[in-house]
Amino acid sequence: MARIQLYDTTLRDGAQGEGVNFSLQDKLLIARKLDELGFDYIEGGYPLSNPKDEEFFQRAAEMEWKHAKITAFGMTRRKGIAAKDDIGMQALIGSQAPVITIVGKTWDLHVTEVLRVSLEENLAMISDSIAFAKSEGRELIYDAEHCFDGWRANPEYAVQTWKAAADAGADMICMCDTNGGTLPEQIIEAVTALRNAVQCRVGIHCHNDCELAVANSLAAVKAGAIQVQGTINGIGERCGNVDLISVAANLSLKLGYDVLAPGKIQRLTELSRYVYEIANMNFRSGQAFVGTSAFAHKGGMHVHAVNRIARSYEHIQPDEVGNERRILVSELSGRSNIVAKTTKFNISENAELMQKILIAVQDLENEGYQYEAAEASFDLLVMKQAGTYVPAFQLDHYRVNVENQAREPMTEAVIKLTTGDSCQHVVGEGDGPVNALDSALRKALTPAYPGLSEMTLVDYKVRVINSTEGTAARVRVVIESRDKDGMWSTVGVSENIIEASWIALVDAFEFKLHRDRSAAKANGVT
Repeated sequence: MARIQLYDTTLRDGAQGEGVNFSLQDKLLIARKLDELGFDYIEGGYPLSNPKDEEFFQRAAEMEWKHAKITAFGMTRRKGIAAKDDIGMQALIGSQAPVITIVGKTWDLHVTEVLRVSLEENLAMISDSIAFAKSEGRELIYDAEHCFDGWRANPEYAVQTWKAAADAGADMICMCDTNGGTLPEQIIEAVTALRNAVQCRVGIHCHNDCELAVANSLAAVKAGAIQVQGTINGIGERCGNVDLISVAANLSLKLGYDVLAPGKIQRLTELSRYVYEIANMNFRSGQAFVGTSAFAHKGGMHVHAVNRIARSYEHIQPDEVGNERRILVSELSGRSNIVAKTTKFNISENAELMQKILIAVQDLENEGYQYEAAEASFDLLVMKQAGTYVPAFQLDHYRVNVENQAREPMTEAVIKLTTGDSCQHVVGEGDGPVNALDSALRKALTPAYPGLSEMTLVDYKVRVINSTEGTAARVRVVIESRDKDGMWSTVGVSENIIEASWIALVDAFEFKLHRDRSAAKANGVT
């Protein structure tokens, strides 16, 4: 089985994406994870651009790497300067990286109008820079920038740049679709032309401006490229780079190539979410292979078929990439959805109860509830319909008061409730109504349920449902909570945003307590 190299540039090209900013520690953690999974090259950055990248290479040189080769990125020498005297070239050599990637111009437009040098000088800049890096004993990858635009504009000159790189000793020429505007058939044509022009290994680096980066990368491999450059989750400038998650999955599972370390394709979902978390970015639910919706089924007919034969509506098994199947419930659901979602409750044989749950879901969604992103609330709904729900407390009342004192609003929540034989009447303060209610509810319940101390609220979303009603519109609140064992989401709906928040908040607490009771029971604790 032939191997296709994966060259990751998340730490450099990915960091150029809007809203992406990695600390030094972030970069080291991601690099370690990539190495663990068997990526072939990890581009750490441009050592001359900033102190953080410079320190990254210093730290990387002191670390042991299982498989990956740490790579430093930089440009060709400047015009009129010997490569050995160029500050950028010196920084690349000083990085101690075993692999150096040098980017140079293929498109004559960039040569004459951006660099403002002669076509001959550009060829010399490519040749001199590569020869110098090779003389220092480094593996050399030449990134042919704007490769496909240059090939279309002036194919004769594009070939000259490729030959200059190959003749100077480049170990690989990576063809970069820098503007992301090339089509797959054009990729194949240009890759074929490069392979016919020079005796050099070929790589591909595609941007996603036409939503074709994955297709273009696979087309290049079909035409003979043996390396794909890209980023995790496709992050990067403008519309991003090719997503190496999708590339790895397609190459391995669809085309049979050897990528990553043995058995690591099953960790692609983990890797994707790891990078999202470190970058402090939201997951893309519809992301191919690894998104939370990638194997989510909502239509009743689909779920019915999936329950019988999974591959009837799934192109691969979710666990092949470390993902999982999800069955969604909504007003579009059929009985199959409810049966699939309630398997853990062992009630699927009760047809009357299944229908009762389905009707309840449809009625509540008609009011504005939505359980696709609030599975904890759905579980509580099932228990209520089945008669197995045991509330942790009985509410007498709550009251929220907001006062503006010295231009700083102060929010208090008063809650009176009963837990067992104990009545709690407490006051909580917070930055706003929801925070104050959360504070008061914790104060009232934690003495009886100490496990609540490890629960935190991590997200709060509000959406107006019937906007034509103006300020009297109904709102839907979704709250995400977390403890040491995972995350869960709950939902509340009301014309009053505080009441909607309260409903979602109570579900969050009730679900946490239900899980704790179930765990204790499983461990024989009563």
